Amino acid sequence: MTSPTMAKGAAQPRLSLSNVIRQPLLGPLAALIVAVIIFSSISDSFLNPQNMSLILQQSVVIGILAVGQTLIILTAGIDLSIGSVAILGTIVMAKTAGANGPLVAIIATFAICLLAGAINGGLVTLLRLPPFIVTLGAFTAIYAATQLLAGSKTYQVPQGPLTFLGTSFRIGGFSTTYGVVAMLIVYAIVWYALSQTAGGKHIYAVGGNPIAARLVGIKTNRTLFTVYLLTGLIAAVAAWAALGRIPNADPNAYQNANLETITAVVIGGTSLFGGRGSVIGTLIGTLIVGVLRNGLTQAGVDNLYQNVATGILVIVAVAIDQIARRRSS
Repeated sequence: MTSPTMAKGAAQPRLSLSNVIRQPLLGPLAALIVAVIIFSSISDSFLNPQNMSLILQQSVVIGILAVGQTLIILTAGIDLSIGSVAILGTIVMAKTAGANGPLVAIIATFAICLLAGAINGGLVTLLRLPPFIVTLGAFTAIYAATQLLAGSKTYQVPQGPLTFLGTSFRIGGFSTTYGVVAMLIVYAIVWYALSQTAGGKHIYAVGGNPIAARLVGIKTNRTLFTVYLLTGLIAAVAAWAALGRIPNADPNAYQNANLETITAVVIGGTSLFGGRGSVIGTLIGTLIVGVLRNGLTQAGVDNLYQNVATGILVIVAVAIDQIARRRSS
């Protein structure tokens, strides 16, 4: 006869590698803690409040764009154009501000980024084209259009509303910017939408099994189109934050943004096959990339080796996701 104590003990989950792998947030969080411990032991200045603030500020643009990338990947798609849309937004904002003022510039930027998201979403839903092909074509077209619009020149923007998100403030001895606050607000809003609303659950359902989602009455095309539209909106916020970070619209800036957003999403535990993941994991993934680059820079590691380390992280994260899916099935 099994005693109550033994029965209670048998019901407790075992702390094993397979259980850790099945927890989407546990692995990224452990990796972030380990990275912080390693780099703080290498550099005495790594844990300084100024350096922590710098990591957050450097993560703002990629962190915001990674939220949009998370939404797309949750639907089993991928967006290779989100970085180029944001850079187009910075050029539109800088050029329009010179002739029509900052308010019109911000409105024009949001309009052009929403239009890009709507075109991507329309091609994916109406013509049923693969998201990879659609956004790859969009990336090429938007990059060329940005170069033509900018005339291969950079545009400096004046201090004011366009650079507001780069304004710093202090909380005790810790200094940060409104761009960091904007990034956290974007994460909070999207987290709430995904976890607490029917629309968020529809996104997971469409990414997990689109046929089953359609059979239970979910309008899959409307859900997909809304996701791409929201991604355009998020790219506009990232464009605004980019000018706050560096008040200079450069058509060649953030050339690795697409890869870095995918890296943050995958490292954060969101499945590339859709239907599983969260923006909290993406935030942790963004911080892992930021900590890794900052720590390696302080250690004097060349930027090319940093890219190698980031690429290895992506491969490891995808491999863990594959193992988790096989064990779940």
